[in-house]
Amino acid sequence: MRLLEERIQRDGVVKAEGVLKVDSFLNHQMDISLFNEMGAELKRLFADAPINKILTIEASGIGIAAIVAQHFGVPVVFAKKAQSINLDGEMYTTRIQSFTHGKIFNVIVSKKYIGPEDHVLIIDDFLANGCALDGLIEIVESAGAIVEGIGIAIEKGFQPGGKSLRERGYRLESLAIVDAMDPETGELTFREQDGETGSRAGLGGVVECDADHIAEACAAVENAGR
Repeated sequence: MRLLEERIQRDGVVKAEGVLKVDSFLNHQMDISLFNEMGAELKRLFADAPINKILTIEASGIGIAAIVAQHFGVPVVFAKKAQSINLDGEMYTTRIQSFTHGKIFNVIVSKKYIGPEDHVLIIDDFLANGCALDGLIEIVESAGAIVEGIGIAIEKGFQPGGKSLRERGYRLESLAIVDAMDPETGELTFREQDGETGSRAGLGGVVECDADHIAEACAAVENAGR
């Protein structure tokens, strides 16, 4: 998506250790006009899928997920990283490792809001190593629902998350894929996308993933990312 690439070039800041700072328009201050264009593009890309629910994870995925959901005319569910008194009943839970916070979170979704009747589009702002997406996929498949696709604003193509998801058959659409970035010069290289996608029906899965699951998902990654 050229509009997003141009905005990243203009306002993104490349930092050390593979960090791309886009908090002026994406994940702290949010440019809703840009989000609306991204939502329209994701609706176009997934127009053939029978999506009836959007799933994301708090907090930075919520803004873009809400706009995407408006284009699809469906509700958003966001996975919570902490139990609260407002959550009751049975839960799907998994554990994910966050690059941003440098720790493991328990992630929770009420069983009231995802079930076997759901066709889910997973949305997030960033894809690097894919540990958060693995957790969301596990929740969807544990519910007996179908992962119809994954929509990402910015994918770090030089990290393994996108390649792994595509090889496993998931339909993944990233609006901008950064294949290289230089913290000394600030230079960014974007991938020319060919539109190749895959698909995978949802499978039943375990409700909770343990530390061994995380270790397997992120074994090759010293600093796991979202």
